Amino acid sequence: MEMKKLSVREAGREDCSLIREMAWKVFPLTYKEILTPEQSNYMMEWMYSIENINKQMDEGHRYLIAYTEEGPAGYVSINQEGEDLFHLQKIYVLPQYQGLHCGSFLFREAEKLIKTIHPGPCRMELNVNRHNKAVEFYQHMGMHKDRQGDFPIGNGFYMNDFIMAKDI
Repeated sequence: MEMKKLSVREAGREDCSLIREMAWKVFPLTYKEILTPEQSNYMMEWMYSIENINKQMDEGHRYLIAYTEEGPAGYVSINQEGEDLFHLQKIYVLPQYQGLHCGSFLFREAEKLIKTIHPGPCRMELNVNRHNKAVEFYQHMGMHKDRQGDFPIGNGFYMNDFIMAKDI
């Protein structure tokens, strides 16, 4: 596959519907072998309704959108959870751009954004489903499995995740 030229920009409120649209193209495919359709639909509304994306932005989540010359390719979001702690909340790449280094580009852009907010040493963590093949991607990006847990998210559903970490 040919490497695409990528650029990035920070998302604003006007991008909430674009983020939601990209999520609907990626999330169900990513989790079709891991989650039931009911849990996938529940999580999509929980995380990706326009109201919830706006609420996340109100709470300090910062979204970056990656673009190729053809249009949007994926997104990442981070938020600060403590003085020296940041959480990579979401990183998703549209199917046609997977395997073209867009994920690693977004990951590095998230690290850069964190360093503009907090130039000193800090830690970045993320949750990833224990059965998601992305665990290997995050390890490749320098993260390690720090701990794991089963987190209730409502409606009787749980996120069965590793919490991965990287000092940056």
